[in-house]
Amino acid sequence: MSIPILSILVFLPLAGCLLLLPAWNCRRLARPIALVVALTELTLALWLYASWKGLAVNPFPQGFLLLEDAPWIPAFGIRYTLALDGISLLMIMLTAIVFCVGLAVSWDSIKERTSLFLSMMLVMEAGIMGVFLALDLALFYLFWEMMLIPMFFLIGIWGHGRRLYSTLKFFLFTMSGSLLMLLAIIALHLLYAQQTGVSSFQLQELLKVQLPLETQLWLYAAFFLAFAIKFPLFPLHTWLPDAHTDAPTAGSVILAGLLLKTGSYALIRFGYPLFPQAAQMMTPLFYSLALIGIFYASLVAFAQQDMKRLIAYSSIGHMGYVAIGIAAWQPVALSGAIIQMANHGVTTAALFCMVGMLDERAHTREIAAFGGLWGKLPLWSFFFLLFAVTAMGVPGLNNFVGEFLILAGTIKSSPLVAVLAFCGIVFPLIYMVRLVQEVVFQKERQPLSLNDLNPREIGILAILALLDIWMGIHPAPLLEMLHVPVQLLTGGTP
Repeated sequence: MSIPILSILVFLPLAGCLLLLPAWNCRRLARPIALVVALTELTLALWLYASWKGLAVNPFPQGFLLLEDAPWIPAFGIRYTLALDGISLLMIMLTAIVFCVGLAVSWDSIKERTSLFLSMMLVMEAGIMGVFLALDLALFYLFWEMMLIPMFFLIGIWGHGRRLYSTLKFFLFTMSGSLLMLLAIIALHLLYAQQTGVSSFQLQELLKVQLPLETQLWLYAAFFLAFAIKFPLFPLHTWLPDAHTDAPTAGSVILAGLLLKTGSYALIRFGYPLFPQAAQMMTPLFYSLALIGIFYASLVAFAQQDMKRLIAYSSIGHMGYVAIGIAAWQPVALSGAIIQMANHGVTTAALFCMVGMLDERAHTREIAAFGGLWGKLPLWSFFFLLFAVTAMGVPGLNNFVGEFLILAGTIKSSPLVAVLAFCGIVFPLIYMVRLVQEVVFQKERQPLSLNDLNPREIGILAILALLDIWMGIHPAPLLEMLHVPVQLLTGGTP
């Protein structure tokens, strides 16, 4: 393919920022420009999905469907290398969908510095696209930092509550992990240069480095900490509830739908392949942190009175299952973990959208403030019930598929972990049923004059609902797309 479509996916949002300059003080013009850019990204991602089988006929090495490679900083062996396989294709589709949702849900709610807000969103989209496509570790690190900086501003400028506290906490956690990862990348680069006499940050070249186990453990620990903060794994999770609580709705949608997935994706793409022995040795620790996170986050979620904070804690629990699937490093479990990343991104984004819509109307997210919404807001209540049931992992909806595959794959190698994780599935049932009961069906606590969903909001939620249902009843196309890269990663035959 002669068209550099991967580069277009990365740089089109940055070009969109330039297009926003003439409309900097015109909110009505800036919003359509940003949305057109996001929809163009979505169109390109869907076109790649429609074309992936044709691209798979003549794949690049390591099963990549597309590869763009050029020298960037030759003195240090840094190259501009982007690549697409089934895993990254699923992630860029998720990215394109979630960003369209984020822009649409904030259409009327962001009334100040709108062009700056939209610019931050587009820069973040470019960074996340780059994270999911980069194969050079220096380039990956650039995109990794690029996606974080706009989130600081989204929370700090357009957030509410203790937004400065949450921004600072987010900054300290993420930057600490990022600096550790940077040191590990530099060390890996120097070790490769020492062994080969050639400078390189290319993943495929760094995979050839012969490392003693002790060195592997130190470098893997640095990568693992950086990615575990993003997951987030217990006990590195404490930044997430605060960030979600104080972020604007679009910020929470992007945070839950995408930023958490960059940590799990990076562990799959870089952490395990680069340090296989260290990863295997640390598997019991990985399992333990994931299980603790599932049970702890679920118990804390049950105690929450703020709907947004409850969903934030539920994200920690659901991402624990993704962690278990990765730790198993077995084809079925790993496929389930990757599918669950997409499932969680869609479902949790929808729940945060719905809480934001309710907050705009009632100016509160406290569970105790609501009740009887089924009679007052029937459309909102219908969608909320659907997404809550999806989050519970009910068969026929998307979360069930990912969790089932994770447990089915894990039970082969770690039966005890699979049994404990299965027991953890009960907890989302408890706190989500409680949430739905108190907000939707319980007797109205105080009179609230609320309007039901408008056409824009119905469109957003209907699309997310259809995705949940489609991924739940027909996940085969996505699993087929993941088959070759998952087999190659786990040492099997494609």
